Amino acid sequence: MNSPALPAVVPAWFVVLPDTDEAAAVAARALPHATESHPHVSGRPWLMGRWDPRELTVGECGGVRLAVLGEHAVTVEEAARAAAAATDPASLDRYARSWHGSYHLLASVHGRVRAQGTVTGVRSLFHGGAHRAHLAADRADVLADLIGAPLDEGRLALQMLSLGVLHPLSARPVWRGVEALPGQDYLVLERDGQAHRKRWWWLPRRDVPLTEGAAMLRDELRRAVEVRVRDRDVVTADLGGLDSTAVVCTAVAAGAKVVAYTAATHDPRGDDVHWARRTVEELSSADGGGRIEHHIVPADDFPLTFDGVDALTDVLDAPSLYAVDRNRRMSLLHLAADRGSTVHLGGFGGDELLAGASARVHELLLRRPRTAVHHARGYLAKYRWSRRRAVRQLLDRRPYGAWLEQIATDLTDPLPSLEEPLFQWCSPARMPPWATADAVDAVRSLIRQEAAVARPLGPGHGEHRELATMQAVSRFARHLNQMTRQRGLLFASPFYDDRVVEAGLAVRPEERVTPWRYKPLVVEATRGVVPEASRTRATKANATLEEEVGLRRHREALLALCEDSRLAGLGLIDADVWRAWCSGPVSAELENVLLHPTVGCEVWLRTRETQHRPADG
Repeated sequence: MNSPALPAVVPAWFVVLPDTDEAAAVAARALPHATESHPHVSGRPWLMGRWDPRELTVGECGGVRLAVLGEHAVTVEEAARAAAAATDPASLDRYARSWHGSYHLLASVHGRVRAQGTVTGVRSLFHGGAHRAHLAADRADVLADLIGAPLDEGRLALQMLSLGVLHPLSARPVWRGVEALPGQDYLVLERDGQAHRKRWWWLPRRDVPLTEGAAMLRDELRRAVEVRVRDRDVVTADLGGLDSTAVVCTAVAAGAKVVAYTAATHDPRGDDVHWARRTVEELSSADGGGRIEHHIVPADDFPLTFDGVDALTDVLDAPSLYAVDRNRRMSLLHLAADRGSTVHLGGFGGDELLAGASARVHELLLRRPRTAVHHARGYLAKYRWSRRRAVRQLLDRRPYGAWLEQIATDLTDPLPSLEEPLFQWCSPARMPPWATADAVDAVRSLIRQEAAVARPLGPGHGEHRELATMQAVSRFARHLNQMTRQRGLLFASPFYDDRVVEAGLAVRPEERVTPWRYKPLVVEATRGVVPEASRTRATKANATLEEEVGLRRHREALLALCEDSRLAGLGLIDADVWRAWCSGPVSAELENVLLHPTVGCEVWLRTRETQHRPADG
């Protein structure tokens, strides 16, 4: 078998191997491209790859070796103590449930391997392979390359679904024989080459009062931010909405020197710049301006959506919805890297955790019906949802599998209108009108296979929807990291840390998720940390206007993707239908949920063709 290409191309990756001769033979193909490797006690390869040396801590004791790789504060001594206490893979649960940050926990326990990522999937893990050579990796493409897994056109067609939150299908890798490890599980690689999953994480009890929960969240967010800012001369950060403001203010309170960036928009109703200025003014007056530096990027200097979409070269391990906004988002991160930052803080994850899901009303109907009705009326008034459709959704008690079956049946129906309430398990996914019959049939078959065995992520609609959305949106943070690693920059999302997620989800749902207050949990948690006026802000800007203008300005770049379409070459889309659709008027607010996934898939297939170029370093 030829030497794999991807380990030579991507700037950051790792592979975890069982203690077998067969796995060692596979590892030998990737070893020349690794900058660091660690063996089992037997001497066979256990962990290898490319990473920032500051992110890895390894502790050893006897026949146990333990690695913590990512954003964390675990010392060699702590890791060694954990290794000394480990008797089998399961004995490491207490450390997985207590250490702070965002990291992969990897261990060789007397030749048995434990490997896990994070609950939300911002640190994902993938696994696959043949008998006695079952491997795990943090990038699905690197693993597929190592084991020779072929592209699965049906799984690729799944990535064309609108919305991208169809659990667990939306997280499924696009290679046959490569699987994603659920965030609540860890993977065990046995000495005989077998592999199996075991659960280590459960939802917390959801009975903590808001006041008590706010104190918990404040403490956990502080720890999460401190993990990122310690021992750094400067960190950069987004400063826009309430969530990123909480992160920036927490970093300043921790004593960090923060360089914050706010992107202006063409939308006259977008008020991020106004609130960012107020926040910085108050922080500066409190400490003399020594710990925060603020830059506003004018709207005309900021790329619009679809900018350069036909010329992207990022090597990602999956198609990304972020392709349409890649240049827009990366422009700020390039400024951060040019400033000398190695860590950039963002507010990703805050919406899902702090605003929560209106589908929580489902559970409230059974437990506190009067409160549920009160909340439902609030959502209907706030978002102008259809009352009739709301009642139908709230009375729908189908299990998750039956709901998935309905999605399969309705795949080619029109998108739900903006009046459609959000009380279901998730928003109904649809295939775009340019998908071929073969693509639709393949996706329908995969959904129905999953419907027969699927289980929701939580006991109710709200818990499931929040966790499913976290897992879907966390892919953006993963992909941003895959884009920025070439510049030596880490994109950090403290709200996705396991401990922060647990603190948020522990709060009584009816107090954390309500139409009557904007993100009450973070408002209370940041009292005394975020300046008072900014703390009680109840607005959130969006980039809909930037997308509408961007589509008009960069339509030629979009249409260029329709020419010699790789998706059409695979028989998944009708390029003529796609071209005609892209040539006409498109609603950025509604219809682009159909367009973005296809663009992501097309761009990804094209960048795969350039992956023979080795990465620098």
